[in-house]
Amino acid sequence: MKGGLLFRGWKTLTSRGFSSLNDKSLRVCVIGSGPAGFYTAEKMLKAHERAEVDILDRLPTPFGLVRSGVAPDHPETKIVVNQFSRVASNERCSFFGNVSLGSDVSLSELRDMYDVVVVAYGAESDRSLGVPGENLKEIYSAREFVWWYNGHPDCRYMAPDLKCTDTAVVLGQGNVALDVARILLRPMTELQTTDIAEHALVSLQESTIRKVYLVGRRGPAQAACTAKELREILGMKNLQVHIREADLVISPADEEELKASRIQRRVYDLLCKSATSHQRHDFAGQRELHFIFFRKPDKFVPSEDESRVGGVRLEKTCLKANGLSGKQVAIGTGQFEGLNCGLVLKSIGYKSVPVDGLPFDKYRGVVPNVKGRVLSSDQPENVNIEQGLYVVGWLKRGPTGIVATNLYCAEETVASILEDIDNGLIASPFGSPKPGRQGLLQALEDKNVRFVPFGGWEKIDSKEKLEGQLRNKPREKLTTWDELLKAALG
Repeated sequence: MKGGLLFRGWKTLTSRGFSSLNDKSLRVCVIGSGPAGFYTAEKMLKAHERAEVDILDRLPTPFGLVRSGVAPDHPETKIVVNQFSRVASNERCSFFGNVSLGSDVSLSELRDMYDVVVVAYGAESDRSLGVPGENLKEIYSAREFVWWYNGHPDCRYMAPDLKCTDTAVVLGQGNVALDVARILLRPMTELQTTDIAEHALVSLQESTIRKVYLVGRRGPAQAACTAKELREILGMKNLQVHIREADLVISPADEEELKASRIQRRVYDLLCKSATSHQRHDFAGQRELHFIFFRKPDKFVPSEDESRVGGVRLEKTCLKANGLSGKQVAIGTGQFEGLNCGLVLKSIGYKSVPVDGLPFDKYRGVVPNVKGRVLSSDQPENVNIEQGLYVVGWLKRGPTGIVATNLYCAEETVASILEDIDNGLIASPFGSPKPGRQGLLQALEDKNVRFVPFGGWEKIDSKEKLEGQLRNKPREKLTTWDELLKAALG
């Protein structure tokens, strides 16, 4: 969808955001328009009165995981887009959607155009389990499933089959795992007034899934979710929660971990309370949530037709102290058990993808950096700082934390940028000014790239909200590239 006409009339645009820049401006490019990118832009605009910030994103829509990752039944988390929209409306800020790093413009080109380049494109791939049968049909990453029900255009046609089974297995027990389990089990009357994508709502309405198993390698004392997310799913109406009381017995090492983490203690206490308080009231269509601890997937078992998943073989685990980290790790015991299912969602972690010209630590899945300054190598004996190149968000620290975590992450990176400016390491006053936005506009015209400005996103936003009003929803998302580009640029 990259071909065709450039956004018409860019050379004559004199409205805010596309006006000619002052030669004394600090030209900043932020690659990625999720929370990390927008917080970085906001901090730069506030901290440096001559900063001109351009935000790039490969999607026609801004806001990253706030739009495509936050669950539709969590509207309060999405309120932050109002703050980000105010940033984008700043006369010194511009948004360039539908621009892909690598294919439309290279990192090297951007570094030549801008004084400061901040890489903030997050994690758009997934870790692999590396066990037999992982490529069977109806095995998806949790990221793909989340993108599907949130209307991300890359997963519009994924079409998981929710009518072939009554049982789904979710591998992982973090917040994303709880999200997908909750969406599978939540009553449709509670979802149909959210901004969930229409194709997902229809599929979930027809779903025959009644049991969801949340499988974790370690025990309840190490569960990776937050108390808020856990409390929400445990409190769902007409949901039977199953937890083996034997799994709740903790060791002295577990007790030490719980003493060290108030969050972990709250999670553990909630699980214990749920195990003893949930009464069994069976009725037709009963939905069940099973917490399975001390198990790890050993292989995926095919169904009778050999093409799709029919079950998971789990290996029982026990915990062993890791002398290096001080944490307990799960090791296999050689004992196995089977769990039949027709859908598997792997919630074992997002993974960032490297691009040409960007140093990348493949083992840790991050860009090597010191307080956001990109390092040329992750080898201590051969480290240089890449002048003018910075990183923020998941690419900087790994795929952890909540939306607000990116605020503190951005503050640190911006502090490094400002320190480097003060030390004369960026935008030398004696050098020729870099072209910044005008250089980017020219490059996009030369390559015939149809970029979407923030005004184009506002057209998408208006259309979605109008369609949503007709269905008693906050918005009805446009979910294909064609629909999005037509609404933005048509």
